[in-house]
Amino acid sequence: MAGVSHSPGIVRFGPFRLDLRDGDLYKNGLTVKLQGQPLQVLVFVVKHPGEVVSREILREELWPEGTFIDFDQGLNTAINKIREALGDSTDSPRFIETHARRGYLSLPAASG
Repeated sequence: MAGVSHSPGIVRFGPFRLDLRDGDLYKNGLTVKLQGQPLQVLVFVVKHPGEVVSREILREELWPEGTFIDFDQGLNTAINKIREALGDSTDSPRFIETHARRGYLSLPAASG
C-alpha cells in the first residue's frame, strides 16, 4: 500500500502508527482508543495492503467458530468504529474503502 511504511511490528499510514505487537494505535504520537474486534479488523486489513479483504475471510479469521452474534452487524459496527477512530468516511475514504458485497480495502493514506 503506497503511503504506508512498515517496520518490524509497526505500520505507519497518514498521521497514524499502529503497533502490531501491543495493539496500540497512535495519531501524531497520541493514543487513539480502539480495542477488541475493531482493532483486530484494522490490523488484519492493513496487513493485506492492496487486497480487498472479503467479509468471509474476516469472519473465518477473526470470529471464532461457534460465536453467537450477528456477524454482519458485528463487522459493520467494527468498521464504523475504525472509521470513527481514523476520522475516515464512507463517502470519501482515505484509509479503509468498502467494496460492496465483497469486503474492505486499505487505501494509500494521505500524507501527514
